[in-house]
Amino acid sequence: MTADLTKIAPGMPVLEMRGISKSFGGVAALTDVDFTLKAGEIHGLVGENGAGKSTTMKIIAGVHTEYQGTMMLAGQTIRLRSARDAKAHGIGMVHQELSIVPELSVAENVLLGMQPVNSLGLIDYGAMNRIAGEQLKRLGIDLDPRQTIGTLPLGLQQLVEIARVLFSGARIIILDEPTSALSPPEVEKLFAILRRVKQDGTSLVFISHFLDDILHISDTVTIFRNGRRIETAPVPQIDKGWIIERMIGAGHEELEESYTGEIHLRSKPNAPVVMTTDKLTLSGAFEDVSLQVRGGEVLGIYGFMGSGQLELARALFGKLQVERGTISIGGQAAKLKNTAAARRAGMAFVPESRRSMLFHMEPVYKNVSISILGQISRLWLRPNAERAIANKHVKTLQIRPPLVDRPLGTLSGGNQQKVALAKWLTFLPKVLLLSEPTRGMDVGAKDDVLKIVKSLREQGIGVVVVSTEPETVLSLADRILVMKRGKITREFAGEVVSKDRLLAAA
Repeated sequence: MTADLTKIAPGMPVLEMRGISKSFGGVAALTDVDFTLKAGEIHGLVGENGAGKSTTMKIIAGVHTEYQGTMMLAGQTIRLRSARDAKAHGIGMVHQELSIVPELSVAENVLLGMQPVNSLGLIDYGAMNRIAGEQLKRLGIDLDPRQTIGTLPLGLQQLVEIARVLFSGARIIILDEPTSALSPPEVEKLFAILRRVKQDGTSLVFISHFLDDILHISDTVTIFRNGRRIETAPVPQIDKGWIIERMIGAGHEELEESYTGEIHLRSKPNAPVVMTTDKLTLSGAFEDVSLQVRGGEVLGIYGFMGSGQLELARALFGKLQVERGTISIGGQAAKLKNTAAARRAGMAFVPESRRSMLFHMEPVYKNVSISILGQISRLWLRPNAERAIANKHVKTLQIRPPLVDRPLGTLSGGNQQKVALAKWLTFLPKVLLLSEPTRGMDVGAKDDVLKIVKSLREQGIGVVVVSTEPETVLSLADRILVMKRGKITREFAGEVVSKDRLLAAA
C-alpha cells in the first residue's frame, strides 16, 4: 500500500531511516546511519565525496535496493525496489549529472514519460506545451516551452529538470548539487522555487558543497563523514566553521579562509610568460581578451555563468575557433585549429563536464593512460605499463578507492575529477586549463585539488583556473581576472581580495 504523504503534518517525520548500512564489494559505504526528514522541511546534507550522503539518498530514491536497516515512509516500513517504485511513492531525485534530452523541447522534457495524448493515442503537442508552460510559470521560470532545451544555458536546463520532478507529483525531492551550474541570480530564482514548494508541504533534501547555499536555504543540516552520520543541527545554531570542522577536522585553515575571510594574492610578475593572448574574439562569447599566463602561476578567471570564461577556455584548447586575435605559447605563435594542435603546442584541458572526457564503464587505468598511449605503446597496447602509470597517480593524488581496475563510474565525483587531472600528469604540459575543477566537490575534495594544483605550480606549469565559483578561484589563484559580458573588466594582483569583492566586480 502506498503511503499518503500529503497527510503528514508540517514538522512531523515523513521519512525515517534507522541503522542503515551498505557495502560495495566488501567495502563499507554506510555504517549504522540514522536519518529523519520532516514534512515541509529543507534538510541540507554535507560531507566529503565518498562520505556516504549520495549513497544514503540513492537508497531513498530506490537506486540502491540492497542494504541493512529499516526505512519508514509516513510511519510505514518500506523497501523500495527501484527508482520507478520510489516515484510511485512520491519520491523524486534531481541528479548532479542532468538527465535532460538535449534534442527535445522544454515541454517534452518537463512532461517526459507523462505526455498528454489525443483520441488517436498520439502526443497532443498543444496540450503538452500549455501544461508545461503553466507549470514553469507557477514556478517562476520564464521559458518558451517549445524551445529546444539543448540550446539553453546549463543553469536553465537544471531548473527545467527540477520542474520535471515537481510535475511528477513528488512530495519528497532530493536535489544533488542543484546550484553548481547556476549564477547567483539563478540561485536566488531556484531558492524562491524551493521556498514555494516547501510551503506546499513538500520535503526537500539539499545536497551541496556550497556552504553559503546550505546555510541560506536549509532548515536543518546533517553532516556525513566516512560513511557515518556525524551530527544533525538546526541552521540557526551553526555556521560555516562548525560545518567544516565536522566534515574534515582541523588543519585546513587556508581552504577555510576562501569560504569565510580574505585571501592575499601573491602574483609573480617576474616569472617567465608561457602563454599570451591578444584581442581574442568569438562573437556571442567573448571580445578582445588579452592576457598573460606565467610559469609557476595559477591565473584565476572568474565570472558569473554566461560571462564568456568557459568558452574562452575551450577556445584556448582549440575546441572553439576564434574569429580574430592571436595566441602565443612559449614565445611562439600558435594556430590552435583543433585540440590535437593544442596538445602539440603544450596545452592540456580538463573541462567542466567530466562525462565529456572520461569513460565511465572503463577501468581507472584506461582513463588515465588514454592521453599518452602514443608514448607508451607504438604497435600494441601494454596494459601492465598503463596500470603502473595509473597506480603511481592513484597514490600521488590519493584517489579512493586505490583500485586501478575498478570501473571509473563507481568512483565519487571528486575522485573522478582526480582521474581527469591524472591524464595530464605523466607528460607535463606548458599550460594546464582547468574549467570548473571543483564543481560538485565538497571542501575535503577541494582541499585535495588545492594540493594538486600547488604541486603543478611548483613544477613551473602555468595553470589557468576558470570558474563561476568564487571560493574555487580564491583558494587556487595567485592572480585573478574577472570577466563580465565577454570582456575582462578587472584584475586582482598582489592585494587582499575577498568573496564579496569578487562578486561585486562580476
